Amino acid sequence: MKPTIRDVAKRAGVSISTVSRVMNAPDTVTEDKRLRVLEAIEELKYQPNSFARGLIYRKSYTLGLLIPDIENLYYAGIIRGMQDACIKLGYSLMICNTDRDEGRLLAYIDAFHEKQVDGVIFASDKLIPEYYEKLAGYRIPFVLVSSHSYEYEVPSVEVDDEAGAYDAVKFLIELGHRKIAMIGFNDPNSVAGPPRCRGFARALAEAGLEHNSGNIVFASHRFEHAYDAARELFAKYPDTTAVFCVADEFAMGVISYLKDRSILVPGQVSVVGFDNVRMAGMFIPKLTTIAQPMYEMGYRSVEKLHELLATGRVQVTRERLQHRLIVRESTREK
Repeated sequence: MKPTIRDVAKRAGVSISTVSRVMNAPDTVTEDKRLRVLEAIEELKYQPNSFARGLIYRKSYTLGLLIPDIENLYYAGIIRGMQDACIKLGYSLMICNTDRDEGRLLAYIDAFHEKQVDGVIFASDKLIPEYYEKLAGYRIPFVLVSSHSYEYEVPSVEVDDEAGAYDAVKFLIELGHRKIAMIGFNDPNSVAGPPRCRGFARALAEAGLEHNSGNIVFASHRFEHAYDAARELFAKYPDTTAVFCVADEFAMGVISYLKDRSILVPGQVSVVGFDNVRMAGMFIPKLTTIAQPMYEMGYRSVEKLHELLATGRVQVTRERLQHRLIVRESTREK
């Protein structure tokens, strides 16, 4: 059997708490006892397991992730970045799918407290007072990824959603399109939705196309909802030649709707997405999209939470990573 902290204490002739202090705060232990404990650790080849480490350092080495929809392709890259950062920094990651259900999310926070997670990463949705108060009440450090909060001083990692949408629509305008529409998020708790609408409107206004700024149909976060939204959009604005979608999954829904109506993409309608999920380069036609650095966002969110846990603060509270426009096959000149 592997040696335990109790075996080390017995070999060194000290208490278990003394062994813990030698490993956690050695300066608080007399030199004689410290040397005896270190010799016992070496002789027994003792390595604390995760539970023992938790007892010693009062840490679980576990982080909790609150994610709204684990089936959404967008989160795959973010989670991959988180996992790699956790491996590097010695954490495990506990993933909880909230389905954007407030009661479920609050219950997960209770579970995180019971399991003594060291910190929590909150993904995508708006940080409402109930969530903040629950986490703050339990004194669980947390950061936001693909989200932000101006009401509370909470560290966050995201892209500039307004600038990304602006770049997408400006690109369509530069291609010669003048009848441009948008499919946006209808979720009232969406963080990315409103700034992407503002970016859409700003690009149109700069080009003198303000009359297009109301050409928006909203949908929930799924492909099939975007398909239905495309039907509504082209019924309302049948002369549309370009569509900006706030997510790649939405863009795929729009293209599928147009294909079913024998409308060519990009021959008759150009479509731009947002995210650059893996499927964006596999879909037919391959999507022109605004790429978010999803892996880096996930990685940085764990690093930022680790910094918060280690020092009690972060150097950069609201961190924005750079987006970029990727031009593929779903757009062309008008």
